[in-house]
Amino acid sequence: MAEERRPIIAANWKMNKTHLEAIQSVQKLSYLVDSRDAERVEIVICPPFTALRSVQTLLDSDKLPYGLGAQDVYPEEAGAFTGEVSPPMLVALKVGFVIVGHSERRQLFGEDDTVVNKKIRAVVKSGMTPIVCVGETLEERDAGGTESRVSQQVKRAFADVTTEQAATCVIAYEPIWAIGTGRNAEPADAGAVVQVIRSVLADRFGDEVAGRVRVQYGGSVKPGNIREFMAHPEIDGALVGGASLDPEDFALIVKYR
Repeated sequence: MAEERRPIIAANWKMNKTHLEAIQSVQKLSYLVDSRDAERVEIVICPPFTALRSVQTLLDSDKLPYGLGAQDVYPEEAGAFTGEVSPPMLVALKVGFVIVGHSERRQLFGEDDTVVNKKIRAVVKSGMTPIVCVGETLEERDAGGTESRVSQQVKRAFADVTTEQAATCVIAYEPIWAIGTGRNAEPADAGAVVQVIRSVLADRFGDEVAGRVRVQYGGSVKPGNIREFMAHPEIDGALVGGASLDPEDFALIVKYR
């Protein structure tokens, strides 16, 4: 089944780059990544909210083969939610992907599995694709709780999500202890956790959906280690943080072969 899944590599810029810097980065990337790379790998750029419109206009005008992603969303369509951005607002900007449940949202802003689930359902209802982040802390890992924690996150994330909706989702396994630390999981260990994720999906939605869902690895992904992760048959791509800020580094990650 793995060979049927097109790899997806997403750049999560987090709170970096003005809209002008974002334009420059995407333009530079377009010179480094050719159409053959984009055919082989689905490339998604996730800039801050303030740069979404600028990047979307550039992608459209230059006909660049990249998907546009948002880093978060609020699960209501409209209302008195100062500072938030709704799914319809993102759809109007031709956003195709939304990162949901990133560990920084969970840890710094107190988002729990219930909030993550609401966001996922709002994203799929709007026709966008959620990139659902799951992963364990160092304490949970050292205590042997990786499997139970990740399984719990996946089960709760996909509560009340239909089989058809689940099949369109992307999951990012991001061990929290490896994000921005320079440490990363071994490909075999990451692959084993991805197998756990697929097992949970199979129990909930069946083997076909479990085999269709693409699961990325996220956690200090760099040009020097991407090939090892992509060589694992269970890993379908990467959610790239810091290394995606440099177009040259991100291009090398996309060109991992």
